[in-house]
Amino acid sequence: MPHIPQDIAAMTMAGLNLIEQGLSIYDRDLKLVVCNRPFREMFGLSGHLVEPGADFKDTIRYITERGEYGEVDDIDEAVQARVDQAKTFTPHYMERKRANGRWISVEGSPLPQGGWITVYTDITPTKQQEELLRTRSEELSDKVLTYAEQLATSNRKLAATITALEEAKRQLTETEARTRQTTEMMPAHIAHLGMDRRYTFSNRKLSSIMPGRPSDILGLHIKDALGKDIYTAILPHLEVAYAGTASVFEFFDEESSRRIRAAFTPAQDADGEDAGIYILSMDITRETQARTALQQTRRREMAAQLTSGMAHDFSNLLTIILGSQSRLQRMDLPEPAKRQIEATLSAAHRGGALLNRIADITGAREWNPAPADVSLMLHDLQILTNPALPDNFTLHISNLLRENMLMLDTGMLQDSLLNLILNARDACGAAGQISLTVAPVQNLWAEFILDDNGPGFSDSALEHALEPFFTTKGGEGSGLGLSMVYDMTKLAGGRLRISNTETGGRVVIRLPLQPAPPPLEPGLVLLVEDSPDLRETVRAMLTSMGNTVIEAESADEALALLEELPEINRILSDITLAGEKTGLDLLDALRDGHQPLSLMTSLPPEHPLYQTASTRVPLLRKPFTQSQLTSFLHHESAPE
Repeated sequence: MPHIPQDIAAMTMAGLNLIEQGLSIYDRDLKLVVCNRPFREMFGLSGHLVEPGADFKDTIRYITERGEYGEVDDIDEAVQARVDQAKTFTPHYMERKRANGRWISVEGSPLPQGGWITVYTDITPTKQQEELLRTRSEELSDKVLTYAEQLATSNRKLAATITALEEAKRQLTETEARTRQTTEMMPAHIAHLGMDRRYTFSNRKLSSIMPGRPSDILGLHIKDALGKDIYTAILPHLEVAYAGTASVFEFFDEESSRRIRAAFTPAQDADGEDAGIYILSMDITRETQARTALQQTRRREMAAQLTSGMAHDFSNLLTIILGSQSRLQRMDLPEPAKRQIEATLSAAHRGGALLNRIADITGAREWNPAPADVSLMLHDLQILTNPALPDNFTLHISNLLRENMLMLDTGMLQDSLLNLILNARDACGAAGQISLTVAPVQNLWAEFILDDNGPGFSDSALEHALEPFFTTKGGEGSGLGLSMVYDMTKLAGGRLRISNTETGGRVVIRLPLQPAPPPLEPGLVLLVEDSPDLRETVRAMLTSMGNTVIEAESADEALALLEELPEINRILSDITLAGEKTGLDLLDALRDGHQPLSLMTSLPPEHPLYQTASTRVPLLRKPFTQSQLTSFLHHESAPE
C-alpha cells in the first residue's frame, strides 16, 4: 500500500470515529486494515484484535465465544462457516438480533483491489418502532403488517445494493478513464477484435501508425480499416491468433512507406471461452533503418574476415604469375607463345582489379552522412556521366525533393548512381534514354529512381542481380557493381529494389530522409595541433566551412591566444600537444563559461587519455575526412 503521511492518517481516523456506524476493512487475506472506535465498542474488541494485521478468524472466534451469536454447539464449525462466507467476497446485506437484545444491520461490499469493507449499523430504534406499530395498529391485518415489514427490510437492502452499485460504477468509470488515457499516450495502436473480426476497442493511434487509415474504427471490420492489401498480408497471422496461438511479426506498408511490428494475442472471457484477439501495432521504420545499417556493417566485417586471408594469398599468387609472365615476355619466344603470355598478363591484371573491388565491399568504409546539397550533387553527377555516355544517349535528372539539404554520404551515393547509369547504358545497347528521379516518400525516405528504355532485367537477373559476382556481361563484368550499390544502401539503413517497367528496367534506391541541420555560423576557430602538416590539412577543412582559423601547437600558446582574442568562439584541439601539457590540461585551464571545446586524437581507444577524454568532451578519431569533420561539428553544435 502507498505510504500515507501521519497527519493525514490521524485526521482520517478521527473522521471515521465520529460516524455512528461501526466500520471495518479487511484485505484479500482477511487481515485487518483499519477499524473505527464504534466497531470496537460495538463488539467489545481490544488489544491485538483491533491492530492492523489482526486475523478475521480470530475476531470471529472471540465474539462467538462471548455469545454474540447466541448458543453455538460447535464453535470451530461456526467460525469456519463465517470465514468461508467472507472468502466469497460477494456483496451482502443482513439484519440480526444480537445476544444483548439489540438489532444491527450488516452491509458488506468487496473492494476492487481485493478485500472487504463492512458497515455495522444499530437499527434497534427502527425495530422498536416497527414493534410499536405492530402492537398499536390492531386495525391492520397481520398480512399487511408482514408486507410492511418485508418492504422496509427490502428497502434497506435495496438502498445498500444501490450504494454498492454506484460505488462500483464510479470505480469502473475511473478505471476505464485511466485505461483510455494510458492507451492514448502509448506510441502504438492498441485494439481488440471480436470473434466477428470487428473492433470492439481501439485507441485513436491507427492513423498515426499507418497514415491514410481512419482513427475512429469502432465497429469496423479489420479488412475495411486496414485495406485489402494489408489484410491479405496479415491474414495468416490473424488466423493463427484466432486459433489460440499468439503471433508477433513485421510487415511493410507500401501505402505509408512504413515498417510495422504487430502482436496478436488471443483473448478469453471469464468462462475461458474465446473472446477475440488483442492487437498491438508499432511503427518501427526508424528502428529498422538503424537495424539494417548495423546488420550490413556486421556482414561486411564478417566478409572482410573471411576474404582477407584468401585475398592475401591470391594477391601473392598473382604477383608470382605477373613476375613469371614478365620474364617470359622478355624472352625470344614464338609469336603464339607471346599472345598466350599477353592473355595471361591481362587475366592477372583483371584478377588484381577484382581484388580491389572485393576490398571496396568488405573494407572498413562506412556510411558517413554530412550536410549535402542534393541539387549540387545531381549537377556534379550530370557532369561526371556526360563523357561516359555516347551522343545517341540522353540522361534526364529530375529533383522533386522539398528539402534540398540532406544528410548524405555524397561520395558513396554518387559512386552508386554512376554505377547504375553505366549499367543502364550497357543494357540499352547502341542508343537509349536514361532518367533519374529523386522524390520524397511519406517524409520518411528519399527515393532515387533510375529508369532506362532497354530490354529490362531477365528473370535470372531479377532473382540474382544483387548477389556478388553475378553478371550478364559474360567475361566483361565483375558482377560486383549492383552488390556495391546494395551494400551502400544497406549501410545507410535503406532499401534497394530492381524491377521492370513497360519501357525497360528500373532500380530504386530508398534512403532515410534526414534533413540537414542549419549550417554552422562561421566564426573564429582556435586550432591546437602540434603537427604542422596536420594543422595545414585541418585548417583547410575548417576554412572550407567558412571559418577563420588561428593556430597554436601547445596548451600554453592556446591559453595566451584565448586571453588576447576573446572573439574566438570554438576550440578544436588534439589530445597530444607540444610540451608537457595535453588537450585535457587545456580543458582544465579554461575559465567557466568558456568556448565549446572538442578534442581529436589518433590514440587507441584503450589508452587512458582517450578513455578520460571520451567521458568529458566530444571526441573525433583521426584520420577523418572533410565530411566527417563537418558532421562532427554539426552534431556537437546541435541543440539538445
